[in-house]
Amino acid sequence: MSETTFTFRVDEALKDKFSDAAKARDRTAAQLLRDFMRSVVSQQQDAAQYDAWFRREVEAALAEANDPATQWVSNDQMKQESATWRRRVRAGVEAKG
Repeated sequence: MSETTFTFRVDEALKDKFSDAAKARDRTAAQLLRDFMRSVVSQQQDAAQYDAWFRREVEAALAEANDPATQWVSNDQMKQESATWRRRVRAGVEAKG
């Protein structure tokens, strides 16, 4: 891996405080900056991968929702099935009680 120099301006007080913080972690300022840069790149890659996965999931769900072969339960049917299930559960609890 070839290396290159990254030069930028920063307030001297900030540089001094950052150097002290690096020393407190037994690191150099350059090491901490490289760690931070790696972290930012990794977070960006993770976010991009998550975004791609999420988009695939949404597209798959939309395709399934638009597929005429998909068997859907109507809201009214679901309410009826839920009411039946609740009655059976209540009856079972009351029979034990």
